[in-house]
Amino acid sequence: MAADHASDPTFDRLFAEWTWQPIPDCHGRFRLASGDTETPPEGLVGPNVRITEHRSNAARDAVIVAPLTDGGLIGYRRDDGTYVHTLNTPDGLRRKLLDLGIVLAEA
Repeated sequence: MAADHASDPTFDRLFAEWTWQPIPDCHGRFRLASGDTETPPEGLVGPNVRITEHRSNAARDAVIVAPLTDGGLIGYRRDDGTYVHTLNTPDGLRRKLLDLGIVLAEA
């Protein structure tokens, strides 16, 4: 389902607009389940969210992070240009960024 970006996205809004599956043994983390690997992070969160790209020794792909007021999106951009997206609660986002060794600069 395409998102309506009239207002700033939130965890709850993205969770309701797209189909997500819980990531096993990762409380507060969900993987985009629609099979959509073509949509870039901007297509999920819209143009008004600050998106940053990172490299991590803990991930083989580029890591794309879009913080939300109540969690955030972490996407992995594969070498072929496709994406794997995860939606994260605040705690899930914090844990995963720590695992990846990524520190976000304050806005």
